[in-house]
Amino acid sequence: MQVMDDNAPDEALAEFKDRQLGGWGVAQIAAGTGLAVYAMWVGILQPGFRKVPLRLQVPYLPASKTQVQNVMTLLRGRQGTLVDLGSGDGRIVLEAHRHGFTPAVGYELNPWLVRLARFHAWRAGHRGKVSYRREDLWKVDLTDCKNVTVFLAPSVLSLLQEKLQAELPDDALVVAGRFPFRDWTPCRTEGHGVDRAWAYSMQAQRQNTHMKNDTNTAVGGDLVSELP
Repeated sequence: MQVMDDNAPDEALAEFKDRQLGGWGVAQIAAGTGLAVYAMWVGILQPGFRKVPLRLQVPYLPASKTQVQNVMTLLRGRQGTLVDLGSGDGRIVLEAHRHGFTPAVGYELNPWLVRLARFHAWRAGHRGKVSYRREDLWKVDLTDCKNVTVFLAPSVLSLLQEKLQAELPDDALVVAGRFPFRDWTPCRTEGHGVDRAWAYSMQAQRQNTHMKNDTNTAVGGDLVSELP
């Protein structure tokens, strides 16, 4: 084994700076970078997307500490079951467990992210206290859930709101991070910009939906009565 002296790294760096890479050198770096990105995509991101329509695919982007904090602020004073749909590396579920939510469950389709979440739970000393399941969020039964968190794309939220409204009990609270539900009115918000989170009362959403339906029915009836 070759032994390098203390100055070797600095000398190598100086040599790299002074060397003319040329077209071939640049091509090698570009190819290596591209292969690295592709390898990460194949190994970590792609497995969870293979059977998901393009418009419903949500790239993995971990929640920041501020985003997690804002979600927990909106959930303050609540208890019971918490479900994180599209739980990624599991940090929302872990923090919810620390705040007393039990059981705290994350649903994630990507197997690598499920493994990563379980590793984080083990490292934090909460193995067996939180649950991460590799399941399609569209097939999850939410009828007994009191608290739901989501960090998903607008294209997914617009469809997910129908499932949530059909399955969740009236006393459930839904908290969305990064993007709000387009057709819902939040009862509270926390934070600013990309860190903002929105809280939605299911009872209020159902009342708003009924009022809109009643209004549309009344307007439609008036139009029919005015026809000759």
